[in-house]
Amino acid sequence: MRWNTESPTILKSVDWAVKATRPDTARHSTWPRFLFLTAVVVLAACARLIPHPPNISPIGAIALFGGTFFSRKSGAFLVPLAAMLLSDFILGLHALLPVVYGCFALNVLLNRWLRSRRRFVPVALATIAGAVQFFIITNFACWLLWYPHTLGGLCDCYVAAISFFRNTLVGDAVFTTVLFGGLALAEAAVPILREDRQFAPA
Repeated sequence: MRWNTESPTILKSVDWAVKATRPDTARHSTWPRFLFLTAVVVLAACARLIPHPPNISPIGAIALFGGTFFSRKSGAFLVPLAAMLLSDFILGLHALLPVVYGCFALNVLLNRWLRSRRRFVPVALATIAGAVQFFIITNFACWLLWYPHTLGGLCDCYVAAISFFRNTLVGDAVFTTVLFGGLALAEAAVPILREDRQFAPA
């Protein structure tokens, strides 16, 4: 009996066998980068445990970093949020925590657009936007919880928070520079940590 090696069925079977035995290059190549990014996020979250001036912390930078560099949305949200939660269990929980986490998640979502715009101006604009939305939302929650529900109470709340907003901007700028710059140096020194855009999910 003679086999027709040009049969579409046989060709499909051969193609399937080749693909099945081929290593999943994309999946394996992303693990070193994912583990490194996770380690960076955890270390940054641990920096919150070091005594520091109010609002000069890596919270905004972690959200910016996670939203920009984790290839999958699940990793971009879950890894930074888990690291934040662990550090908050040590620091102590408070009434504004759900609001803070909501702002954090919003910041991650806003910074997904940076994945294809990793230049100074977009990063700087995203840093400022994240600090502004955090300032507006968290202080509105403070007004609802602890200030008179009047226009004067609202104004007093935001005026009292101006100095904290300045610290937030400083902290976000410093930690974003450290995280983004540190990853750039690591990618230059260790090629396996670089993102392969061919396989990276949106």
